[in-house]
Amino acid sequence: MDNTKIIEQIKSLESLNTADMVSNDFLLTWEKSEDELKAVFQIAQILRAMRDNNISSKVFDSGLAVSLFRDNSTRTRFSFSSACNLLGLTVQDLDEGKSQIAHGETARETANMVSFLADVIGIRDDMYLGAGNAYMKEVAESVQAGFDENVLPQRPTLVNLQCDIDHPTQTMSDALHLINTFGGMENLKGKKIAMTWAYSPSYGKPLSVPQGVIGLMTRFGMDVSFAYPEGYNVMDEVVDVAKKNAAENGGSFEIADSMADAFEGADIVYPKSWAPYAVMEQRTELLRAGDDAGLKDLEAKCLENNKRFVSWECTRDLMNRTKDGKALYMHCLPADITGVSCEEGEVAADVFEQYRVPQYIQAGYKPYVIAAMIFLSKFDNPSQTLTQLVERAAKRKF
Repeated sequence: MDNTKIIEQIKSLESLNTADMVSNDFLLTWEKSEDELKAVFQIAQILRAMRDNNISSKVFDSGLAVSLFRDNSTRTRFSFSSACNLLGLTVQDLDEGKSQIAHGETARETANMVSFLADVIGIRDDMYLGAGNAYMKEVAESVQAGFDENVLPQRPTLVNLQCDIDHPTQTMSDALHLINTFGGMENLKGKKIAMTWAYSPSYGKPLSVPQGVIGLMTRFGMDVSFAYPEGYNVMDEVVDVAKKNAAENGGSFEIADSMADAFEGADIVYPKSWAPYAVMEQRTELLRAGDDAGLKDLEAKCLENNKRFVSWECTRDLMNRTKDGKALYMHCLPADITGVSCEEGEVAADVFEQYRVPQYIQAGYKPYVIAAMIFLSKFDNPSQTLTQLVERAAKRKF
């Protein structure tokens, strides 16, 4: 994309209402308007085009972005760092074990102490069901209070890097991958996506990816088929969100009886393991109680139960049931690949290898999506700011 096309894309932002995103957080996709989602996608594309054209997108001369990861991460951790660097911010990871949090420091105090020169706080907290999103809201309320009380010179933006309810940076990246694959958001309407459970030799995987997918893809008028074995249900309130979105946007939402039914005629498939909602509730209670013996017993029972559904694997035969046998395979990564990363897993090795490059491309949208979320929270006239950056034409690399 040349500079002229970048400017044209920037001008299209002027028709979108993003005023409510300024000085606000990005926690759940279904809290955002259609205009706001479109703006994230468009700015992500613009920032990517600017980088491809060697145009610097640094809108900060200095400033700090604080990251807090309460669970392991590769893609999201480095995507957050890349996004902040793209905008000119320095990233500092908050290691709770090396902070006063370990000594009982409150969330309010921590939030303020790390935010004196911070513009962004990114949090991943998906370990405790019913706690991750609540903690993010507590941090958001704390920094807002700090700003209102003149403790903080600015109000840091909070970005949800995965919680117990949603994984917005992942699902927005997934959606941008679909937008580019099918040639525009308008072309997603009527496309069938199968979001299905798949077997994994591990347990305790969060619910936030499948919940995020059904909560977002139904916004685009897609036909979402959701399949899982008995007992592997997700949060009822998110299913209600998906049903409501489908009804309002001209798509559909169904809970299929099997992986095969969900895959039938699908344009996109997203087979991914997750833990049953009831198990995540038990796990949360045991984690909070520090009951290591109870956690080991729960894990053993869950792994044994998982084995009942080892046939829930994305195979070539299942892919052949999709539309023309050519559905796009998606995964948030890392996938459990049969015969590669495990003996039996979510996806057959030949299927994963066929879609490996598209998978990496899918993951590559995340830094730009995160950067767009941050950008929209900082500028009340994003098109004007982006135009100035392009016209300034400062080189990213000399």
